[in-house]
Amino acid sequence: MKKVIALSAVLAMGVLGMACGGAANNANANANANANRMVSNAMNAVANAANTAANTAQTAANQMANVANAVANSTGNANRPANAVNSNANANKRP
Repeated sequence: MKKVIALSAVLAMGVLGMACGGAANNANANANANANRMVSNAMNAVANAANTAANTAQTAANQMANVANAVANSTGNANRPANAVNSNANANKRP
């Protein structure tokens, strides 16, 4: 009878050890999964910030190009009458 009690106690301790070990392993697995999610979220945030910065820079470049085109167009329009006057003046100088 003592052998049965001792064997039962050993088996119970083994089951308890497995249960505790499984809980510890599950806790570690959950902690690792949470850490991986946090790293993934941080990397996604950095990627989103980089994309936002790139889009903002592209928008600014487009706006600068639009301003440069507007200035070039206005300068070209401003020079047209002067060119016409010069053409008439040169036409009048011919013998």
